[in-house]
Amino acid sequence: MSDFFSALASRARKEKFAIDPDVPRSYLLRFFSAKVIDLLRGVLVFRRLNARIFIGKKAEILCASKISTGRFIKFAPGCYVDALSRDGIRLGNNFSLGRGASIECTGSLATLGVGFSAGNNVGIGSFSFLGCAGGVSIGDDTILGNFVSIHSENHNFERLDIPIRLQGVTQQGIRIGKNCWIGAKATILDGASIGDHAVIAAGAVVTAGEYEGNAVYGGIPARKLRSLIA
Repeated sequence: MSDFFSALASRARKEKFAIDPDVPRSYLLRFFSAKVIDLLRGVLVFRRLNARIFIGKKAEILCASKISTGRFIKFAPGCYVDALSRDGIRLGNNFSLGRGASIECTGSLATLGVGFSAGNNVGIGSFSFLGCAGGVSIGDDTILGNFVSIHSENHNFERLDIPIRLQGVTQQGIRIGKNCWIGAKATILDGASIGDHAVIAAGAVVTAGEYEGNAVYGGIPARKLRSLIA
């Protein structure tokens, strides 16, 4: 049974995938039955059968016309995606958004946000939040842990005669390179640019600036802990 479902998953993902043989048959049947229902939801929302878009129970997708995708896209149960923005959302192949996670591309209807893009094989952990008003891009093969938060705009606050909420925002955007690992509960703030093959430790706060690739960063604010040597 596991071999059969492994073959199905490998075909869908376009890469070899093996299910642990100890997974009970009843669990596999329930899991794949749910995926069939998720796929039907995806077809109803995106009107694209061949893209293999799966939408979980109680997931909310707004402005789907602004979302372009590759193949095998998974929106887990309870996630929230609002693609309203100038550039919309662009997703590569094998993208997954975890349970209860959110992608919001516009913070206010007064000014449309920039949007979000992700390369191939990008995974975003459960209950993460991606605020993409200033623009967020993530490279191929990058994965985010649970409860990661990304904020690509910042409130102005220098004036004392005007409430902060009325002083407007600045937007520099956020770039995360290829093959990065962003640990659980890390926070990435507007203006951060993270190079390829970087690791951000759990709980770190990445402020505006350039973070070279092939390195591990951690702390508040995040600083380089060590290099990664091939």
